[in-house]
Amino acid sequence: MSRLWLIVPAAGQGRRMGVDRPKQYLELAGRPVLAHTLARLHQAFPEAGLCLCLDDDDRWFDPEWVPFADWRRSSGGAERADTVTRALALLRDQADDNDLVLVHDVARPCVALDDLVRLRAALNEDPVGALLATPVADTMKRADAAGRVAATEPRSGLWHAQTPQGFRVGLLREALDKARALGVTVTDEASAVEAMGHAPRLVAGRRDNIKITHPEDLALAAHVLAAQSASSSVCGNSTT
Repeated sequence: MSRLWLIVPAAGQGRRMGVDRPKQYLELAGRPVLAHTLARLHQAFPEAGLCLCLDDDDRWFDPEWVPFADWRRSSGGAERADTVTRALALLRDQADDNDLVLVHDVARPCVALDDLVRLRAALNEDPVGALLATPVADTMKRADAAGRVAATEPRSGLWHAQTPQGFRVGLLREALDKARALGVTVTDEASAVEAMGHAPRLVAGRRDNIKITHPEDLALAAHVLAAQSASSSVCGNSTT
């Protein structure tokens, strides 16, 4: 049976937050964002091997925040694709090409356990791969160079990509290597796989799987975690 690996890029500086530390180390409900994210992943996949990607000069990280028994640290790259490529290189001697790998944003601490479980099930069945995503609900506008509306785009068939995004180790490694060689812009792992002509499966996830990017997102994430905790307490199954 194939093994599951997790890659969590956490080497970004989060400059858009305008604070004194990377956003993954900002306090959220009494703990750093990074600690919440790793705890949520561990609840869903305690048996997984973790590759945590950190900046070489990171002075904020504390290993006590990592709940996984099997984990290793990888260096961050100039871009996200470089960071994931380095993590895959670190796993080369341990991960089989047919093993499964999920890549998850460290700034998405609110991902639901049910979504993680459904994504894993979809990944087990799909030969290409799968990612969490949500159908676009808002009217989509395309802007012109002056910042005015150039067109209203039909939202039918449009989805917001989330993470985790999962693939076979060998396929993701090949996709990222080919994208780099061809100069293809890679905005997420799925886009690299798509550039090879594959079509990853979209797994509908919850809309509260928000990514902390701007200052107001931190307060929103705190509300989401509190609501999820209250809901799980009613159901008798904690998710924090």
